[in-house]
Amino acid sequence: MAPVRLPADAELPLLRARVSDLTERALVVGDPGRAARVAELLDDVTQLTANREYHVYRGTYRGVPVTVASHGVGAAGAAVCFEELARGGVSRIIRSGTAGGIQPEVVDGAIVVATGAVRAEGVSHQLVPTEFPAIATPELTIALTAAAAETGLRVHRGIVLTGDMFYPSEVITGIDHRLWQRAGIVAVEMEAAALFVIASLHGIESGAVFAIDGNPLAAKDDAMDGYDPYREIVTQAVDGALTAALDVLVA
Repeated sequence: MAPVRLPADAELPLLRARVSDLTERALVVGDPGRAARVAELLDDVTQLTANREYHVYRGTYRGVPVTVASHGVGAAGAAVCFEELARGGVSRIIRSGTAGGIQPEVVDGAIVVATGAVRAEGVSHQLVPTEFPAIATPELTIALTAAAAETGLRVHRGIVLTGDMFYPSEVITGIDHRLWQRAGIVAVEMEAAALFVIASLHGIESGAVFAIDGNPLAAKDDAMDGYDPYREIVTQAVDGALTAALDVLVA
């Protein structure tokens, strides 16, 4: 089935934005509050819609028109955002979010640029066979790594794990973070695999950059009792990841 492209006068069903109001480049974030924060960095900004977890803004960054959209937590809901943006004619989507470190050196305050994602979530398996890889656009990955380095923060690059669960469970889930650590996975998050697969299906560019807000393995806190994403060191990394994402989005 060929990718769907909607006419300019169409309204996206869940994002509630008109296709004609979208731009070719979009920054996506999980938190609607973070989308509002990004909007403050734009010029000539307008909030287009606010429906459920999907808050959409349009503005310019360094003179280039951009769309900013929030997608909520988890791959299934985020996939709605990614799919509708692609159907609306967006040709470059970069996700900026938070993630947990997996490797010992990937700790609070660092930035991770994803080269690809392990598809340990549910939605992408309903889109393409399990064997299909979830890979970011290489040129965007290289550019995001360079832009993140400009922040002066620690930067890591590699494959991330996309899963459906945030807090660990005593029930066997099939996700062994220590196994993934041995395999070289750098961080864990919840939406990148869906983005990369949907972007591949639509033939558009995609990338992802993350602020690390903890590392339960390094902290020996498997239950995440000490998780606190509201510290200054995390805020600095979030700001750095957003800046890198915006710089590459308009490059």
